[in-house]
Amino acid sequence: MSSIDRRLFLRAGLATAGGALATACAPAQNRATQNHPTQSASAQQAPFVRPSGPEVGAAEAARRPGRVREFHLIAREGRADLGGPVVRTWMYGDRLPGEPIRVRAGEVVRARLTNRLPQETTVHWHGLALRNDADGVPGVTQPPVPSGGEMVYEFTASHPGTYWFHPHHGTQLDRGLYAPIIVEDPAEPYDYDDEWTVVLDDWLDGVTGTPDEVLAEITSMAGPGGHGGHGDHGGHGGHGGMPMPTATASPSAAWPHMMMNAESDLLGGDAGDVHYPHFLVNGRIATAPRTHAARPGTRLRIRIINAGGDTAFRVALAGHVMTVTHADGFPVAPVDTDALLLGMGERYDVLVTLKDGVFPLVALAEGKRAVARALVRTAAGARAPEADVWPGELDGRLVSYDRLIPADAVRLPARAPDRTITLTLTGSMARYDWGINGRKYDPEVIEPVRSGERVRLSFVNRTLMWHPMHLHGHTFALGTSGVRKDTAIVLPGATVSADLEADNPGIWMIHCHNIYHGAAGMMTLLGYRA
Repeated sequence: MSSIDRRLFLRAGLATAGGALATACAPAQNRATQNHPTQSASAQQAPFVRPSGPEVGAAEAARRPGRVREFHLIAREGRADLGGPVVRTWMYGDRLPGEPIRVRAGEVVRARLTNRLPQETTVHWHGLALRNDADGVPGVTQPPVPSGGEMVYEFTASHPGTYWFHPHHGTQLDRGLYAPIIVEDPAEPYDYDDEWTVVLDDWLDGVTGTPDEVLAEITSMAGPGGHGGHGDHGGHGGHGGMPMPTATASPSAAWPHMMMNAESDLLGGDAGDVHYPHFLVNGRIATAPRTHAARPGTRLRIRIINAGGDTAFRVALAGHVMTVTHADGFPVAPVDTDALLLGMGERYDVLVTLKDGVFPLVALAEGKRAVARALVRTAAGARAPEADVWPGELDGRLVSYDRLIPADAVRLPARAPDRTITLTLTGSMARYDWGINGRKYDPEVIEPVRSGERVRLSFVNRTLMWHPMHLHGHTFALGTSGVRKDTAIVLPGATVSADLEADNPGIWMIHCHNIYHGAAGMMTLLGYRA
């Protein structure tokens, strides 16, 4: 995009939107040290299922809750060592990413959040089909947890898979507040020897500013030259290692947080809005990578999570073919690939049989000409490749949605939709007026559905940027392949159809998982009729 004039469009982020959402529905249960918000008269009269209503309780009982597992999350300010740079940020506990939560399918998560941040916050359990009043959206399913306050989230983790949790408040996700939640399958169909969870992130907090400063800048008037140019996105074939191309994407002198010349053919053009000085794998920069040690011949399961705010990652393990087994937690027919593309919020599980040596797992910040990196070591004395080596697998086979076929056990039965909801993605970098159906987020606008319906969400992208669209509380079946996901990339000019079973009553958010697009207004609500 060239010659962009970014006009003044200062808007509060999800925090302000979340506060307004208190008009949409009744508050959730399990509160401590908080007052419930009041509803507007129009919202009180709206015939939607309340997040703590009897329908929600009945749906939770139908999950047949099992053993209760207790966890304690402390959201706090602290210092994180990124592998050289030490930054002050916000985290869960004292580690980055936060301590994973691990349960078996059918067990109940009882997680007490203690908020020691200087702001109010929430926790959203990304990808889980859980009870509505535990979903963590401020003003929709709960009041925000104030600084110094606590809240207990309690829900049955009924579906096995790879998930994660993070705030759903303001730009807090673009700090260090995130961690995996792994739901083990008691009937696990795959044999493997070892497991490794890989969390990808783009990082600026405590280095070039804060996410709140980024939001203020990118929603204000642009500097000279705007958001233009076309970065080099040439091919780099082969199967060995070679030096990574010189970076072309960069910030502007006048607007240090804005990403210039970030272009990707895979993403349909403009790759992102925000300049990040670092990209991380499990909390470490590329020059000080984490290492996963194993033996040659190990069959390794890798769970990959993109926890970034504004960056898609293209991921490959040098010297290896990956077999994709799960997408967004749900199983697929195994398919081999050299690389994966993950938008923000997406997850993939893969299996690899490890060779003898030291192999970089490289996550290319798509269109931004930089990488995150970790190592897999199976040979004690072998020397690791240099940090700037570009694995040839990054330019090999790339699995796409239409190559992912759902496992028979999770395939939605063929059925015509009872209802189609068109969600037109609108807005531009010029005004930073991202929205759905031509409007910024409005808590009074709730798309209605009824329990038992087959609902088709039609995401129609009328913008010049890509958007990773996420639906809370459900998975959907994508396009003709029917792969089950909860987050899907919608390219510029494209239409993506996503079918879901309306089987989890409540009021649920649909939004772009680019944290800054969502904060500017690209989100809406889906509500079950009472």
